[in-house]
Amino acid sequence: MAGHNIPHFQNDGGHRAIEIGVKEFMCTGASVPYDHPHIFIDMGDESEKVCSYCSTLYRYNPSLKADETNPAGCVFHFKAA
Repeated sequence: MAGHNIPHFQNDGGHRAIEIGVKEFMCTGASVPYDHPHIFIDMGDESEKVCSYCSTLYRYNPSLKADETNPAGCVFHFKAA
């Protein structure tokens, strides 16, 4: 896979909540091999959403870019095989 257009986020740190700069994204759970099925989440008109697999609370923060999170380090990066 050459990459992805939809931002992917992970929660290796076990954070209760992660602020992100987008409302449509994928949650991966944690890094491989501790990930869960990568699921698409759409906040719609809401400003937060909970992942149904890992219970991470994602909060929309419009001051963040698509590749930024608070706390930092929660952007998932695909690794080449």
